[in-house]
Amino acid sequence: MIDQALMHPINDRIFRFACHKDLPCFTRCCANLNLFLTPYDVLRLKNRLNLSSEVFLERYATSYVDEKFGIPVVKLKMNKDETRRCPFVSPEGCVIYEDRPGACRLYPLGRAASKIYDGYRTGEYYFMVKESHCLGLNEKQKWTVQEWLTNQDLDEYNTMNDFFMDITAGRHAKIIKRLSDRQLQMYYMAFYNLDDFRRFVFETSFLDRFDITQDVLSRIKTDENELMAFACQWLKFSLFGEKTFRLADIS
Repeated sequence: MIDQALMHPINDRIFRFACHKDLPCFTRCCANLNLFLTPYDVLRLKNRLNLSSEVFLERYATSYVDEKFGIPVVKLKMNKDETRRCPFVSPEGCVIYEDRPGACRLYPLGRAASKIYDGYRTGEYYFMVKESHCLGLNEKQKWTVQEWLTNQDLDEYNTMNDFFMDITAGRHAKIIKRLSDRQLQMYYMAFYNLDDFRRFVFETSFLDRFDITQDVLSRIKTDENELMAFACQWLKFSLFGEKTFRLADIS
């Protein structure tokens, strides 16, 4: 979570920022982090490293159930040295830059969205994250929020992260905290261990119990983004009883 003292409004939706190797603070923001990973971050990173979801999570992440919100969260595991540097940073910069997590991609901005309705983001809000060590905030290059989102290829990240947000955003914490341990395990598997979720769908009786069209089956077999969106619909059904799935007619 971002310290609220670091959050500042963006005047006229324009801000100044540039990051490059000539800055004395280069990669300083890549150390001593509490970097939360979204399900889409995990998907991009495990594929970039050519690892299964399970191996990536074991090797590069830590997970726990957040006491305040009652849901499983995943954080990137920092190196075990004094600086607690990110395992993917080098003196030359980020070695997985094209697939870096959304929070790194968005920096020095932060994003909040209160609820997603039919793919439309309501209450979406961007703000500046002003850390004292960041000299890039003093650079001359100016950006609008939309220019920055486009430059950092954030549209797909935001779209995929909205599936994730749609599960919990706007739901009362009491509803989330009523979930059983088994339901929390399902939440974790469906979002973070996508390889396991694929096996759950295709290697159990799942497809016998639910009416899934051939078009959907074809898409989730070949496209992990589609599989993650499918997982979101499954969680709405299995955790909260929403009518996002139909039982198969077995008569």
